[in-house]
Amino acid sequence: MRVLVTRSPDDAARTADKLAARGHEALLAPVTRIVPTGDPMPLDSYDALIVTSAHAEAALASLDRSKPVFAVGERTADPVRAAGFAGITVAEGDALSLVRLIRGTLAPGMTLLHVTARHRKEEPAASLRASGFTILPWEAYEAKAVETLPSNAGEALRTGQIGAALHYSRRSAELVIRLAGEAGLASRLLSIPHLCLSADVAAPLKSAGATALVAEEPSEEALLGLLDRVP
Repeated sequence: MRVLVTRSPDDAARTADKLAARGHEALLAPVTRIVPTGDPMPLDSYDALIVTSAHAEAALASLDRSKPVFAVGERTADPVRAAGFAGITVAEGDALSLVRLIRGTLAPGMTLLHVTARHRKEEPAASLRASGFTILPWEAYEAKAVETLPSNAGEALRTGQIGAALHYSRRSAELVIRLAGEAGLASRLLSIPHLCLSADVAAPLKSAGATALVAEEPSEEALLGLLDRVP
């Protein structure tokens, strides 16, 4: 099966390898690219770090490696380890498990530096603030949207060459819907099955009328497992 992958280029390449191992072909058509924002790090002191994406890798070089780090999952923890941080505690791959981990490890009142994206979700910061923590967000990187639907995706949709699409974030799902609409290909896009990392990612696709399947857990293995349910 030919599978549409709209992740940023580095992430998409890794996904393509996993798809090939399962006997599928990836059509790589990133609708975002990860770039540094250039925003300065907050000057306030902090007690621990929160890292919720491997895209924080470049920002880690400027941080205190003696501080404890809470990573959302193993994929995110890898660049933290590579940067030389020793005290790394890893959650189960989603924001809620990260909140539970921090609540169970640290005392309320501590200050946490969250190395995050410009377009970010409310969690885990909202729940941690409600639990008495101070959160310092550092918008160190952003997923910058492309201006038009990648031409290879447009041609493949136009000629019916895509069997399914993978979606890892709500923002990229919203972007591909918008870009396909601007290219006059909304109906083509919405006619294929869409496989989503979470219910939040699936929401804009379902609202647009697409068939969207949701992984049983927020992991890439669970997401790719949905391919077995595509006819």
